[in-house]
Amino acid sequence: MTDAELPDVPEHYFTGGPATAAERRTVTVRLAGRDVEVEVASGVFSPGRVDLGTQVLLRAAPTPPSTGRLLDLGCGWGPLALTLATESPEATVWAVDVSERALDLTRRNAQRLGLANLRTARPGPGGVPDDVTFTAIWSNPPIRVGKDVLHDMLRTWLARLAPSSGDADGAWLVVQRNLGADSLARWIEAELGESLGVRVERAASAKGYRVLRVTR
Repeated sequence: MTDAELPDVPEHYFTGGPATAAERRTVTVRLAGRDVEVEVASGVFSPGRVDLGTQVLLRAAPTPPSTGRLLDLGCGWGPLALTLATESPEATVWAVDVSERALDLTRRNAQRLGLANLRTARPGPGGVPDDVTFTAIWSNPPIRVGKDVLHDMLRTWLARLAPSSGDADGAWLVVQRNLGADSLARWIEAELGESLGVRVERAASAKGYRVLRVTR
Protein backbone atom coordinates (compact mmCIF):
# COMPACT_ATOMS: atom_id res chain seq x y z
CA MET A 1 0.00 0.00 0.00
CA THR A 2 1.37 3.42 -0.98
CA ASP A 3 1.17 6.60 1.08
CA ALA A 4 -1.49 7.90 -1.29
CA GLU A 5 -3.68 4.92 -0.48
CA LEU A 6 -3.41 5.32 3.27
CA PRO A 7 -6.58 6.61 4.95
CA ASP A 8 -6.47 10.09 6.43
CA VAL A 9 -5.76 10.32 10.14
CA PRO A 10 -7.82 12.89 12.06
CA GLU A 11 -5.74 15.98 12.82
CA HIS A 12 -6.75 15.83 16.49
CA TYR A 13 -4.58 12.72 16.91
CA PHE A 14 -1.66 15.10 16.72
CA THR A 15 -2.97 18.48 17.93
CA GLY A 16 -5.62 17.87 20.58
CA GLY A 17 -5.38 19.60 23.95
CA PRO A 18 -6.08 17.76 27.21
CA ALA A 19 -9.47 16.05 27.36
CA THR A 20 -12.02 17.55 29.70
CA ALA A 21 -13.40 15.54 32.60
CA ALA A 22 -16.57 14.98 30.58
CA GLU A 23 -14.59 13.52 27.67
CA ARG A 24 -12.46 11.15 29.72
CA ARG A 25 -13.68 7.68 30.62
CA THR A 26 -12.23 4.77 32.54
CA VAL A 27 -11.73 1.34 31.01
CA THR A 28 -10.12 -1.88 32.19
CA VAL A 29 -7.21 -3.23 30.15
CA ARG A 30 -4.56 -5.87 30.73
CA LEU A 31 -1.02 -4.55 31.05
CA ALA A 32 2.09 -6.20 32.48
CA GLY A 33 0.13 -9.34 33.33
CA ARG A 34 -2.65 -7.71 35.33
CA ASP A 35 -5.97 -5.96 34.78
CA VAL A 36 -5.79 -2.23 35.47
CA GLU A 37 -8.11 0.74 35.11
CA VAL A 38 -6.90 3.56 32.86
CA GLU A 39 -8.33 6.78 31.50
CA VAL A 40 -8.88 7.17 27.77
CA ALA A 41 -10.58 9.74 25.56
CA SER A 42 -11.49 10.36 21.95
CA GLY A 43 -8.91 12.09 19.82
CA VAL A 44 -6.14 9.70 20.89
CA PHE A 45 -5.10 6.58 19.00
CA SER A 46 -7.11 3.46 19.90
CA PRO A 47 -9.29 4.92 22.66
CA GLY A 48 -10.85 2.27 24.86
CA ARG A 49 -8.58 -0.68 24.25
CA VAL A 50 -5.05 -1.88 23.64
CA ASP A 51 -4.85 -2.01 19.85
CA LEU A 52 -3.83 -5.21 18.10
CA GLY A 53 -0.40 -3.98 17.00
CA THR A 54 0.50 -2.96 20.53
CA GLN A 55 -0.71 -6.33 21.80
CA VAL A 56 1.60 -8.06 19.32
CA LEU A 57 4.55 -5.93 20.47
CA LEU A 58 3.81 -6.57 24.14
CA ARG A 59 3.80 -10.32 23.52
CA ALA A 60 6.93 -10.30 21.37
CA ALA A 61 9.24 -7.95 23.25
CA PRO A 62 11.25 -9.42 26.13
CA THR A 63 11.09 -8.07 29.66
CA PRO A 64 12.61 -4.60 29.34
CA PRO A 65 15.96 -3.66 30.89
CA SER A 66 15.59 -3.23 34.65
CA THR A 67 17.54 0.03 34.82
CA GLY A 68 18.56 2.90 32.58
CA ARG A 69 16.34 5.02 30.37
CA LEU A 70 13.49 3.57 28.30
CA LEU A 71 11.32 5.27 25.69
CA ASP A 72 7.77 4.83 24.41
CA LEU A 73 7.77 6.75 21.12
CA GLY A 74 4.25 7.84 20.15
CA CYS A 75 2.73 6.90 23.48
CA GLY A 76 -0.98 7.61 22.93
CA TRP A 77 -2.76 7.08 26.25
CA GLY A 78 0.24 5.06 27.42
CA PRO A 79 -0.06 1.25 27.15
CA LEU A 80 3.61 0.72 26.26
CA ALA A 81 4.97 3.36 28.63
CA LEU A 82 2.85 2.06 31.52
CA THR A 83 4.07 -1.47 30.85
CA LEU A 84 7.70 -0.36 30.74
CA ALA A 85 7.33 1.62 33.97
CA THR A 86 5.56 -1.28 35.71
CA GLU A 87 8.03 -3.95 34.66
CA SER A 88 11.14 -1.80 35.24
CA PRO A 89 10.46 0.29 38.35
CA GLU A 90 14.16 1.20 38.72
CA ALA A 91 14.35 2.58 35.18
CA THR A 92 13.33 6.04 34.00
CA VAL A 93 10.63 5.77 31.33
CA TRP A 94 9.98 8.60 28.88
CA ALA A 95 6.67 8.75 27.02
CA VAL A 96 6.83 10.99 23.95
CA ASP A 97 3.96 12.14 21.76
CA VAL A 98 3.09 15.23 19.71
CA SER A 99 -0.41 15.30 21.23
CA GLU A 100 -0.87 17.07 24.56
CA ARG A 101 -4.07 15.08 25.04
CA ALA A 102 -2.11 11.84 24.78
CA LEU A 103 0.55 13.07 27.20
CA ASP A 104 -2.07 14.25 29.70
CA LEU A 105 -3.78 10.85 29.65
CA THR A 106 -0.44 9.06 30.07
CA ARG A 107 0.45 11.27 33.04
CA ARG A 108 -2.94 10.67 34.63
CA ASN A 109 -2.65 6.92 34.08
CA ALA A 110 0.84 6.82 35.58
CA GLN A 111 -0.45 8.61 38.65
CA ARG A 112 -3.44 6.28 38.84
CA LEU A 113 -1.10 3.25 38.80
CA GLY A 114 1.45 4.75 41.18
CA LEU A 115 4.25 4.87 38.60
CA ALA A 116 6.60 7.61 39.76
CA ASN A 117 9.31 6.62 37.25
CA LEU A 118 7.39 7.77 34.14
CA ARG A 119 7.93 11.15 32.49
CA THR A 120 6.11 12.66 29.52
CA ALA A 121 7.39 15.05 26.86
CA ARG A 122 6.64 16.40 23.44
CA PRO A 123 9.38 16.00 20.83
CA GLY A 124 11.62 18.95 20.14
CA PRO A 125 12.91 21.81 22.30
CA GLY A 126 11.90 21.63 25.93
CA GLY A 127 11.20 17.91 25.73
CA VAL A 128 13.63 15.09 26.41
CA PRO A 129 17.07 16.61 27.17
CA ASP A 130 19.49 16.35 24.26
CA ASP A 131 22.01 14.27 26.21
CA VAL A 132 19.54 11.51 27.13
CA THR A 133 20.04 8.17 25.36
CA PHE A 134 17.90 5.07 25.66
CA THR A 135 18.72 1.46 26.39
CA ALA A 136 15.41 0.38 24.85
CA ILE A 137 12.75 2.03 22.72
CA TRP A 138 9.30 0.52 22.27
CA SER A 139 7.04 1.99 19.60
CA ASN A 140 3.92 1.41 17.57
CA PRO A 141 4.93 4.21 15.18
CA PRO A 142 2.33 6.37 13.40
CA ILE A 143 2.76 4.94 9.91
CA ARG A 144 -0.09 7.02 8.48
CA VAL A 145 1.71 10.33 9.05
CA GLY A 146 3.56 9.60 5.80
CA LYS A 147 7.04 8.43 4.94
CA ASP A 148 8.82 11.77 5.29
CA VAL A 149 7.52 12.44 8.79
CA LEU A 150 8.01 8.82 9.86
CA HIS A 151 11.56 8.69 8.54
CA ASP A 152 12.49 11.97 10.22
CA MET A 153 11.06 10.67 13.50
CA LEU A 154 13.00 7.42 13.33
CA ARG A 155 16.19 9.15 12.22
CA THR A 156 15.94 11.47 15.24
CA TRP A 157 15.12 8.92 17.92
CA LEU A 158 17.14 5.94 16.72
CA ALA A 159 20.18 8.24 16.96
CA ARG A 160 19.50 8.29 20.72
CA LEU A 161 19.67 4.51 21.00
CA ALA A 162 22.54 3.37 23.21
CA PRO A 163 24.81 0.52 22.07
CA SER A 164 23.16 -2.81 22.80
CA SER A 165 24.57 -5.17 25.40
CA GLY A 166 21.62 -7.42 26.23
CA ASP A 167 18.75 -9.32 24.64
CA ALA A 168 16.17 -6.71 25.67
CA ASP A 169 18.11 -3.70 24.40
CA GLY A 170 17.37 -1.87 21.17
CA ALA A 171 14.33 -0.41 19.49
CA TRP A 172 11.29 -2.68 19.17
CA LEU A 173 8.92 -1.43 16.45
CA VAL A 174 5.61 -2.99 15.46
CA VAL A 175 4.34 -2.30 11.93
CA GLN A 176 1.59 -3.87 9.84
CA ARG A 177 2.93 -5.97 7.00
CA ASN A 178 0.56 -4.41 4.45
CA LEU A 179 1.53 -0.90 5.57
CA GLY A 180 5.18 -1.39 4.73
CA ALA A 181 6.92 -3.22 7.57
CA ASP A 182 9.43 -4.90 5.26
CA SER A 183 10.14 -1.75 3.24
CA LEU A 184 10.65 0.18 6.49
CA ALA A 185 13.18 -2.40 7.65
CA ARG A 186 15.04 -2.04 4.35
CA TRP A 187 15.01 1.75 4.65
CA ILE A 188 16.44 1.67 8.17
CA GLU A 189 19.25 -0.64 7.04
CA ALA A 190 19.99 1.37 3.90
CA GLU A 191 19.66 4.91 5.25
CA LEU A 192 20.65 4.55 8.90
CA GLY A 193 22.77 1.42 8.97
CA GLU A 194 26.07 3.13 8.25
CA SER A 195 25.40 6.59 9.69
CA LEU A 196 24.05 5.32 13.03
CA GLY A 197 25.66 1.89 13.08
CA VAL A 198 22.32 0.08 13.38
CA ARG A 199 21.11 -3.28 12.14
CA VAL A 200 17.56 -4.56 11.79
CA GLU A 201 16.14 -8.00 12.40
CA ARG A 202 12.63 -9.39 12.23
CA ALA A 203 11.96 -10.39 15.83
CA ALA A 204 8.40 -11.68 15.40
CA SER A 205 5.48 -11.86 13.03
CA ALA A 206 1.85 -12.32 14.10
CA LYS A 207 -1.69 -11.29 13.15
CA GLY A 208 -0.57 -9.27 10.13
CA TYR A 209 2.19 -7.41 12.00
CA ARG A 210 5.96 -7.50 12.04
CA VAL A 211 8.01 -6.69 15.12
CA LEU A 212 11.34 -5.22 14.06
CA ARG A 213 14.30 -4.98 16.42
CA VAL A 214 16.85 -2.27 15.71
CA THR A 215 20.17 -2.45 17.54
CA ARG A 216 23.40 -0.42 17.56
